[in-house]
Amino acid sequence: MSTIKRGVSSYSYQNLIFDRKMDWKGFIRTVREDLDTDGIEIVDETFLDDYPFVTDRFVFDWNNEMAKYGMKAVTMDIYLDVLQFRDHVMSHKEAAERMKRDLIIASRLGFENVRCLATIPTDVIEMSLETAEKYNVRIGKEVHAPIQINYDEATNRNPKGVVEADFVDRTIDLIQETGTKHLGFVPDMGLFQSGYTPSMVEQAKRTVGADLVEKILEMKKECPPSEIQAWIRKERPDVNLFSIGRLIQPQASAETYELLKVIPYTVSIHGKFYEMIEDPADPGHYYDPSIPYDEIFKYLKMGHYNGYIDSEFEGQGNRNDLPDEEMFDEREQVRRQHLMMKDLGAV
Repeated sequence: MSTIKRGVSSYSYQNLIFDRKMDWKGFIRTVREDLDTDGIEIVDETFLDDYPFVTDRFVFDWNNEMAKYGMKAVTMDIYLDVLQFRDHVMSHKEAAERMKRDLIIASRLGFENVRCLATIPTDVIEMSLETAEKYNVRIGKEVHAPIQINYDEATNRNPKGVVEADFVDRTIDLIQETGTKHLGFVPDMGLFQSGYTPSMVEQAKRTVGADLVEKILEMKKECPPSEIQAWIRKERPDVNLFSIGRLIQPQASAETYELLKVIPYTVSIHGKFYEMIEDPADPGHYYDPSIPYDEIFKYLKMGHYNGYIDSEFEGQGNRNDLPDEEMFDEREQVRRQHLMMKDLGAV
């Protein structure tokens, strides 16, 4: 039986946090009061005072506030800034020492998991496993587009040397070889971003002009992305393809059925979304036209996923060039996604 639970990443409220309109206490309160759920995911450096030297006072205040609202510390996001010393790039051993410290911080704050980036080398993970097991915190390596779940060298879009493109298979091998219960994945649902949202289209129009965007959308009906890009290079060499890349070629790097491969090793899920819009045929119900959540939930249930999907709203970038009054209401966007997840069977 699958029990899919609802949580929220603090990343979803990035503008509110950046503008000092939401602090960590406000975040916890918002998740409980707006969404009637308990799952909490945080970006460590956003909220943790004096990170990486978190004080006993902060730990006490954090755990007290979480208990006050009956919250669950699901996942703490860690980044391992390899340039933090400024005079040299972190060695793998130094990175492992930082990860060990983060695991201990996560444990003190009650988190069951940490999420590290896909770029973290496997040997850094290996050096950190003993600490993960000692403090009972699982390491979840993020699987984020354009990473592939089922690795195919011919279609791999990752620059060589930046990330171990086949790290999903490498990580599964490491789990099976060591028998560890403290290593797994945090799949990001942007893996399945195969369409676009109204805000993506509108931003593209503001960037390169409505006529060109309409031409691109028309060409997409019959032409592959490579042909559209070639046409733009020839006819509009002034256009920066990167600025409209997601419109031409959505970032999807996996098929939804591939979730079945990683569900047994998944510690939590990033519920990426870009814009929740109301279903005109079913008022009060919402969907993101760029990510097929109905298909995602089908395979999560088929694979008996028991855990949290933590909302990760990333649509702000599609309106960050507009005045404040035209920005997304982040709280409303997350609220809509949680209504969608409940419609699809999450608790």
